[in-house]
Amino acid sequence: MIEIGSITATPKIFPTSSRLTPANHWDHFLARVGWKRGEHRVEPGLYALGNPTPDSSVFITANYTLSFDTLRSALDGMDGYILVLDTQGINVWCAAGKGTFGTEEIVLRITATRLKDVVRQRVLILPQLGAPGVAAHEVKKRTGFKIEYGPVRAADLLEYLKTHKATAEMRRVRFPLRDRLVLIPVEAVHVMLPMLAVAIALYFIGGLMFALAAVTAVLTGVVLFPLLLPWLPTHNFSTKGFILGGLAALPFALSVFVRHPDWNWWRQIGQALGFLLAMPAVTAFLALNFTGSTNFTSRTGVRREMFAYIPAMAWTFAGGIILSTVFVFVR
Repeated sequence: MIEIGSITATPKIFPTSSRLTPANHWDHFLARVGWKRGEHRVEPGLYALGNPTPDSSVFITANYTLSFDTLRSALDGMDGYILVLDTQGINVWCAAGKGTFGTEEIVLRITATRLKDVVRQRVLILPQLGAPGVAAHEVKKRTGFKIEYGPVRAADLLEYLKTHKATAEMRRVRFPLRDRLVLIPVEAVHVMLPMLAVAIALYFIGGLMFALAAVTAVLTGVVLFPLLLPWLPTHNFSTKGFILGGLAALPFALSVFVRHPDWNWWRQIGQALGFLLAMPAVTAFLALNFTGSTNFTSRTGVRREMFAYIPAMAWTFAGGIILSTVFVFVR
């Protein structure tokens, strides 16, 4: 405790446990489907897991409910402290890339919770995926706490804590099919209504094929892209998206020649090019939504890619829309 005038103050510590309630599981479901995407948060601060002592370990995580709950449930049977950073409801990996899971927030939270008054030991255990946003030497210099990076997966923590040494497997970042599948509902929910609205409008402007093309381009970007990500050629998301979108657009382009054999050749080619330009641009743009969710790229790489390819997406999309519109009305 510390004294402020005649008032005695104690650090505020929230109690928690490793047990997840039905309400927690329901929150996880809503988070997975993107419902109120930014509102799945816990209050930043210091949490006591079980009955910790001044010598207990201190773990750091984000205030995204899935991050917090994954950590505490992985520490079943342990007593310790969890220092929750204010990452604005964003998971550790993405928050580290955005800068909210970082040095300044750790220093601020250590000071705000008066962590030095709570524990005697001076080691903070961070998730490995938070490393891009943290300068460990700066945290040590400004707070006296040493940073120790735990394993990639919270499930490996209990094994890691036996020796405080991570195996090569614990350090390996994976992005298997199961993890990619989890991302699809979040993105799909957010594009569903705009996609349907555009498809309906295109149906009345250009007919069924135009409506189907819009739906196909969007679903290719939010469903097929994460599923096929490891097998798509090239090293960046934009060109991967262009390639996949081009493959999705090809049947629509070829259908022009089959459905309209009586058209002039230049009209057939013009409308086919409309599909081949507009659809890949939409898929490529949507593919960029997955850059912060994978281990296939980096923060600086994403920035470079956006500056390099978004103008190309805009030009090809505009060209495709212009061609498609012109050849709807040209006879």
